Amino acid sequence: MSLLNFWKKEENLFDENISIEETRFVVLDTETTGFDYENDRILCIGALVLQNGVISIQNSLEVYIEQDHYDKSTAQIHGILKAFIIKRPSELEALEQFLAFLGDSIIIAHHTIFDLTMINKALERNGLPQIENHTLDTAFLYKKTLIKSHLFERKDHYTLDDLADKFDISKKDRHTALGDAYITAIAFLKIIKKLREKKEVNLNSLFK
Repeated sequence: MSLLNFWKKEENLFDENISIEETRFVVLDTETTGFDYENDRILCIGALVLQNGVISIQNSLEVYIEQDHYDKSTAQIHGILKAFIIKRPSELEALEQFLAFLGDSIIIAHHTIFDLTMINKALERNGLPQIENHTLDTAFLYKKTLIKSHLFERKDHYTLDDLADKFDISKKDRHTALGDAYITAIAFLKIIKKLREKKEVNLNSLFK
């Protein structure tokens, strides 16, 4: 998120007449060679469209990226092997595919800062401008559903597994980019439902 968007968080970013349902969200996840923003690389980008309360699997993107960097220790988690037989575009081609898919949609991810920073670092390497779309983080939104009580211990960080367990979401395709994006999309819909049980929710309130 740009600095401008950060300072505008407390204002109304969107027309009050625009509902959460009619908004086009792109739910995103990346699988990477590690967690170092400078030296690690994106292995796969998974993204799908969420609109009108529908997770559109047929309108999704899953792109594996050709690369030289490889870390076999992380491959045990995401299962993407260096010799994986699949047509893989260059990093630039993959980024161009993703940007075309994303458009001006609002991005949803779990711990958004990681995925977005990895993508922005890749964009920088390829001479492309940074993403400035508005973003929502399911890790942050989930905390808004929790009861504020000294009897209830809140964690500082909630993993995607925590949300999947809380909302009884299948983890069958966990640790694949598109699989994690799908789990995140379901979690987002569950969070919206929970928030609406407490008070009226609109698009602007999700950013406050």
